[in-house]
Amino acid sequence: MLTRIEVAADQVRDRCLLTTGLLSPRRLPAPDGVVRVALIAASALLLAGDRVEIQVDIKGPVRVEIIETAGTVAYAMRGGSASWDVSISLTDGAQLTWHGEPFVVAEGAEVTRSTEVVLEANCWAVIRESLVFGRHGEVGGTMRSSQRAWLDGELLLAEDLDLSPETRPGWAILGTARCLDSITTLGRRLPDTSSTGFLQLEGVGSVARRLVGQQHESDLGQTWAVSTAADKISGWS
Repeated sequence: MLTRIEVAADQVRDRCLLTTGLLSPRRLPAPDGVVRVALIAASALLLAGDRVEIQVDIKGPVRVEIIETAGTVAYAMRGGSASWDVSISLTDGAQLTWHGEPFVVAEGAEVTRSTEVVLEANCWAVIRESLVFGRHGEVGGTMRSSQRAWLDGELLLAEDLDLSPETRPGWAILGTARCLDSITTLGRRLPDTSSTGFLQLEGVGSVARRLVGQQHESDLGQTWAVSTAADKISGWS
């Protein structure tokens, strides 16, 4: 079922149209020039057969902040599967921050997850994604993840990950880690640092990533604070 967040900048009051699917978007109080939207599960998620589809369309010089109020657990699916697909369009100076809460892939879950972002040259997005494999004492199920981003018509980011129990222990994927925490910036770069786990894309964008045993061990909280205060940071380009 489709969840849709549509925001258009307006000199009097930014217009916001919200459509409920398996997730219910709710507008929250925010300063002028900012539209803050919470995503709340409208039913038990994520179960076999669930098809979560989220569309975000932002037009004009307005900043949209999407907040997930709780993490998501993909439960054992007994041979079934589920999907979580996000598509984002930013035009005419739009800005987006989306802080995803932990997405837990429990034992026996089978999930495909995709994100597509299309930005014009004067737009930017910052997205945090935290994937956790297994609840306490579990190995965790299967996830296949796909990310694509285009900036001003040019492909900026393309990544496909097979995060099944058989492949993710590989040294080039998760190794011994159980959690994959990422912050992706598109349309702007994170300040260059000597820290490991930062990748500057060929185009204008960056990926900060941590592989940790427990989600609370990730140190990307400070990176998130820096990346979402972009208008105050001269180190951004």
